Amino acid sequence: MERPLIVGVDGSEPSLQALDWAVDEAVRRSVALRVVHASRWEWYEGHQPSFDVHRRSVRQYAEHIVAQAAERAARRSSEVKLDTQVVPEDPSAALIEAAKDASAVVVGSRGRGVLSGLLLGSVSLPVAAYAETPVVVVRGGDANLSAGFGQITVGVGEARQATAALEFALREAELRGAEVFAVRTWRCPAHEGVAYPTSDSEAHQVRAENELESALGAPRAAHASVPLRAHAHEGRARDVLLEASALSDLLVVGARRRDGRVGLQLGPVNHAVLHHSACPVAIVPHD
Repeated sequence: MERPLIVGVDGSEPSLQALDWAVDEAVRRSVALRVVHASRWEWYEGHQPSFDVHRRSVRQYAEHIVAQAAERAARRSSEVKLDTQVVPEDPSAALIEAAKDASAVVVGSRGRGVLSGLLLGSVSLPVAAYAETPVVVVRGGDANLSAGFGQITVGVGEARQATAALEFALREAELRGAEVFAVRTWRCPAHEGVAYPTSDSEAHQVRAENELESALGAPRAAHASVPLRAHAHEGRARDVLLEASALSDLLVVGARRRDGRVGLQLGPVNHAVLHHSACPVAIVPHD
């Protein structure tokens, strides 16, 4: 049996959008959905502030959040297999721990805390960076959130590092009846562009196309029924991917595990799409 899908909720609107997205995804995958709310209510034991917040009331509030989330999930789909969990921990730590037994973790782009005004929340970023399984940060407009474009975009880096992201994107497209748009970018060094504006650009383009085709080989063969478009494009990866996200239902990018350390190496492109994508973003770990 496939491991469950985890979604973190805190009652905020972004987390409810993530919940809706996760319900649809769990039904597509035919897996259970676990709704997790983490709250450090034990902090209030022995800390009685003037407004009389205490441990029991905070826990009751946490249980109210997951009960409302479960009700919303059931209304969205009668097919979803649902369970809930309230955890007395830091939200990021709780979701990172839950990821160890999950097929993927889904979070909203922002929460309801004091940092809710940030482009990316204080929970979403560490979960994306440290979870051992793919993490989907749900963001974007109504058309993007409702799979209105029928396109999954995937950024393709080096061939030996691209397999995990490509497999994830192709499987998602297979489940949705969508197509995959695989993108690899390249940039001509400035000194080359000045001296040999045409020949060097063509050489870089051909090299990028060959590297893209090499990366696509085995994953494409394993999902031969999925329509796939591939394009090597001159430009900054972040700009090309963000432009493609406007017409995508999901943007998939890989992230390398840190050598000898916990977590992933989230580079500038990862950060850019997590903060600015017009559609949900999946961060897929690779070795």
